[in-house]
Amino acid sequence: MTVSPPSPMGASRAGVSISLDIDNEWAYMRTHGDVGWESFPTYLEPLFDTVLPWLDRQGLRITFFVVGKDASLEKNRDAFQRLGASGHEIGNHSFLHEQWLHLYTPEDLDRDIGTAEEHIERVTGQRTRGFRGPGFSLSPATLEVLGRRGYRYDASTFPTFLGPLARLYYFWGARNLSAEERAKRSQLFGTLADGLRPLTPYVWKLGSREDLIEIPVTTMPVVRAPFHMSYLLYLSRYSSIVALAYLELALALCRASRVEPSFLLHPLDFLGCDRVEGLRFFPGMDLTTATKLAFVDKAIARIRRNFTPITMDEHAARALSRASSLRRIRFPGGTA
Repeated sequence: MTVSPPSPMGASRAGVSISLDIDNEWAYMRTHGDVGWESFPTYLEPLFDTVLPWLDRQGLRITFFVVGKDASLEKNRDAFQRLGASGHEIGNHSFLHEQWLHLYTPEDLDRDIGTAEEHIERVTGQRTRGFRGPGFSLSPATLEVLGRRGYRYDASTFPTFLGPLARLYYFWGARNLSAEERAKRSQLFGTLADGLRPLTPYVWKLGSREDLIEIPVTTMPVVRAPFHMSYLLYLSRYSSIVALAYLELALALCRASRVEPSFLLHPLDFLGCDRVEGLRFFPGMDLTTATKLAFVDKAIARIRRNFTPITMDEHAARALSRASSLRRIRFPGGTA
């Protein structure tokens, strides 16, 4: 697909890429330290029953980041074939969805990412061109593997100063984790330094190759506060008016800063406590599905009033079309 570069701000509206990380029920249970995740319980059918018709009604084409293990399971075949036929872009979210992916050896990374690719393509018919690490995990070795495997973009950075606070909140809720499991998750949600990363796309310097685009999950310019949908839904528990005003502020700052946002969705933005019983520890899971969808409709309407929705691959193509003006960055502390 050929995508024209965005026109200067003011001449036409800028784009907003929208992506949904398909973190399945077992992945949340494992992250939380709950027993029973090893049987890989799933909510893919009710998720797709809700989100695919919703996207059709909205006239939206977005990017789904798929976990390879889910794609490998026969019980999920029909769900993923349905997703593959829906016309949405499909990206790679690793095979095992381990938030300590940055600790993998290069060989293990290549095996994990490659195995996920194979299963995702087999069941959806799409070859993945984009990657997002689980828990925003990223390393120089990951970038090298993505570069060698011909990926167009990575989307694993989350430029916020609030990562350590999110990690503290996570560990407070995940009290069943062993010391070893806690150590693996010690970098979950990033560090304070991540708040200094760029908000706009840039190019990773990978030896002789300089065309792997990084598309950050956008945080609020200046203050670097999150405004992905799960965060907005959490705020809406106290006041939907305040949550939507917060979103409007984030969008206004993006326009003023000439940032084309990359907006993040999760499955539990579309599934409430009436559809998923076992994940009440997750923020916002005291809301019903209908309540969530009503808020999501309002939030997406505000985003569309300011930006034109595009897929992540289209966002990467726009960035590559002006590659000569993009920043080129080496991964801190690494060779990439």
